[in-house]
Amino acid sequence: MLTLASTSAARRALFSAAGIEAQLANPGLDEALVKPALIADGLSPRDIADALAELKAVKVSKSRDGLVLGADQTLDLAGVLVDKAPDLESLRAQLLALRGRRHKLHSALVAAQNGIAVWRVVKTASLEVRDFSDAWLDAYLERNGAKVLGAVGGYHLEGEGVQLFSALEGDYFTVLGLPLIELLDFLRLRGEIAS
Repeated sequence: MLTLASTSAARRALFSAAGIEAQLANPGLDEALVKPALIADGLSPRDIADALAELKAVKVSKSRDGLVLGADQTLDLAGVLVDKAPDLESLRAQLLALRGRRHKLHSALVAAQNGIAVWRVVKTASLEVRDFSDAWLDAYLERNGAKVLGAVGGYHLEGEGVQLFSALEGDYFTVLGLPLIELLDFLRLRGEIAS
């Protein structure tokens, strides 16, 4: 049985929609403590996503049988890690900082078994935020603010957040935070799902 070391509703929905059965486990990783150490060690936003995904997978796999999948996503604005906004005021400021600019989303996925990472993938998508008006942003936040606070970047591409963008390069699943095509290939190779 597969275990997904994640509390992300979006990742759970992607697993379910793809027909993947997995147990869910909260990795219990305090990212607020771990991220500053990773940044101090000089890791890039891409490598931070990879490290966090591995920490989640390895931690949960020490107490679970079978394959454990850990995932993480980071937002990279010109090489600087941008965290989830804690409140609507911060989210507004964050979206204004992204306005008219290109940023990257790094989505990492690591599989672990018995406390050892056995597979990994990190995919990157590049997104260009359009030059939206302040009035449009205020209305967007009024309609969606509470829903998107938990999302890095403050948007759901699968919802009205798609209107924030003028261009997107990369895989849709990478933007949603789960490199699903690569995962399905890996699971088929291991015999975890039917080929």
